[in-house]
Amino acid sequence: MNKPVLSVGIALLLGVLPQTLQAQRAAPRTRLPTDPGTPALVAAGPNADALAKAALKKSPSPADAAANPTVAAPGANPPPTIDGNFLVGSNYVKAPEWTVVPGVPQGKVEQFVMDSADSKFYPGIARHVPFGTLDPNNPKTVIVETFPNPYKRAITVYIPSQYVAGTAAPFMVTHDGPPMGRPDTNMAHLLDNMIAQHRIPALITIMIANGGGDAQGHQRGLEYDTMSGKFAEFIEAEVLPLVEKNYNVKLTKDPEGRSTMGNSSGGSAALIMAWYHPEWYHRVITYSGTYVNQQWPFNPETSGGAWDFHDKLIPQSPVKPIRLWMEVGDRDLYNPNIMRDGMHDWVEANNRMATVLRAKGYHYQYLFALDAGHVDGKVRNQTLPEALEWLWQGYPKEGKASK
Repeated sequence: MNKPVLSVGIALLLGVLPQTLQAQRAAPRTRLPTDPGTPALVAAGPNADALAKAALKKSPSPADAAANPTVAAPGANPPPTIDGNFLVGSNYVKAPEWTVVPGVPQGKVEQFVMDSADSKFYPGIARHVPFGTLDPNNPKTVIVETFPNPYKRAITVYIPSQYVAGTAAPFMVTHDGPPMGRPDTNMAHLLDNMIAQHRIPALITIMIANGGGDAQGHQRGLEYDTMSGKFAEFIEAEVLPLVEKNYNVKLTKDPEGRSTMGNSSGGSAALIMAWYHPEWYHRVITYSGTYVNQQWPFNPETSGGAWDFHDKLIPQSPVKPIRLWMEVGDRDLYNPNIMRDGMHDWVEANNRMATVLRAKGYHYQYLFALDAGHVDGKVRNQTLPEALEWLWQGYPKEGKASK
């Protein structure tokens, strides 16, 4: 590990303020929010343990033992019972939970297709050009020309072997689900093992493919980046009933038993679902969440798109019953594009999210991953088991919902 990256972890532990962001996309940029009362885990290489311990001797020791900084060996993750900000990396180790274990009950993985012609919410759109043009009257948005673009989307459903017919099961909705004919069996293996270990409830998982394209003017961007309850309403009205009908399962109505997870814009979509419909969802995981200004069409009520989460929505709103796990890489996206509005840095956006979540008293856990890019697979492979375990804290591990 090189010295500049190691200095990021040491600077955090010493309480050094974040430095000016660098414009280079490939370079490690900013640091975790300075917060000496927050746990900090360093797993940055062969010398990280000694260096971090030396730095900790110079740091204040909070009275609360649960808030003391934690030093861990390479490959370790934050404890799944503690809130706060953490450093992980850079020697990542794939978690053993992804491996099939003989004797562990295996759930079923099923797939079906939804046609946009049957949707009352999303008939399908795409844009003519690669991006669009800056609106001369509004630098916070772009002008794009779209055309009708019908689609078919695969819905992949994992049903644990422990599911009891007729009971209301907890469940997780994930975005950017796999295509038809290529289900994500790795996710099924992970869930099999964690359910058998009683670390998470016996949850049904619904992996929803997007409607195509990305960002402004495309169906995926319309679904994921729009700051409203519409996407959650589409899932509630059109996806979940088909899951129940097709596989003879019952999904809980209890928001404590409902979670949602996504990467990039799928991550911001996961939080958008819970934010606008907390009566439906309380638990959220985001990897490289797109908490930036990517909403289209423009909405003056949320003029900064998902950037408004940390700029005004969370700071200015009463605390909602949302439990949020987040990750971003130090080499994550920096994409000012033609807008140049100061709201297109993924690292800064996620750091700001951690700051406002802590200030408001939310249950959250934030991982800042060293030597990691956008939705970095090696980070996900190491951290997702503990992320899921943290997410489902407080819910009965036998998986029985209250409603």
